[in-house]
Amino acid sequence: MSLHTFKNWSDDLKFQDKQPVLFIGHGSPMNAIEDNAFSQTWATMGSEIPKPIAVIVISAHWLTNGTHITAMENPKTIHDFGGFPQALFDVQYPAKGNPKLAKATADLITSTNVIQDHDWGLDHGTWSVVKHMYPNADIPVLQLSIDYNKPPQYHFDLAKQLQSLRNKGVLIIGSGNMVHNLRMVAWDKLQESEFGFDWAIEMNQVFKEKIGNRDVASLVHYEKLNAAAKLAIPTPDHYYPLLYTLALQDNQDDIAFFNDKAVGGSLTMTSVKWGN
Repeated sequence: MSLHTFKNWSDDLKFQDKQPVLFIGHGSPMNAIEDNAFSQTWATMGSEIPKPIAVIVISAHWLTNGTHITAMENPKTIHDFGGFPQALFDVQYPAKGNPKLAKATADLITSTNVIQDHDWGLDHGTWSVVKHMYPNADIPVLQLSIDYNKPPQYHFDLAKQLQSLRNKGVLIIGSGNMVHNLRMVAWDKLQESEFGFDWAIEMNQVFKEKIGNRDVASLVHYEKLNAAAKLAIPTPDHYYPLLYTLALQDNQDDIAFFNDKAVGGSLTMTSVKWGN
């Protein structure tokens, strides 16, 4: 692949503010329709950071063979869950796509052949967050999939190739949860404002310390951290989006944590912003 498509796309752009990078703990799909501390923070974030020309989300809920990017003009709203109120299934987030940006992004990634996808859309890992940040759905939104057959280092190295998008006004969001063990959720504690098992709180603190110290190697090889890591990350689907955002940070970026709370004992909503 060449960078020809990316150059043609970016040459047409006016100067854009450099975008931050966000890792967002998205938690329950209900956060999409609830007015709570998490959704309020997402709304505030959307109003405070520079307005992007487009958003690319790496969501924990799009796991594929190979790496895909949504390339349609009008991505559908995917309701990829069950057992929730009808009001959640009624939500539509009609953001446009951006096929030119999809092609340009695919051309930036030289480590693999990126498939331009016309079937997926926006899953709840994306729209449950972005609808609060940009409620008018007036910014194009794309998703980049997670090749679930690849190891952590693959995802980190792939994301490194997207660095130039930040300088072109593209906001990149990783959407998952650092600590995510649904099998161990204390369902009777969900209504408490903050409840975490000792191991979840311990692991969340380890993650924050490693992020703050820019100890990327330890975070890529998370399985070597400690015993609590196996409880926090029984499967890596919700953790991999963090690796994409870690790869996109600059050493000059300020690091800020937000929504730093545990939910239901075995989940954390802890989120990170790199940059201004």
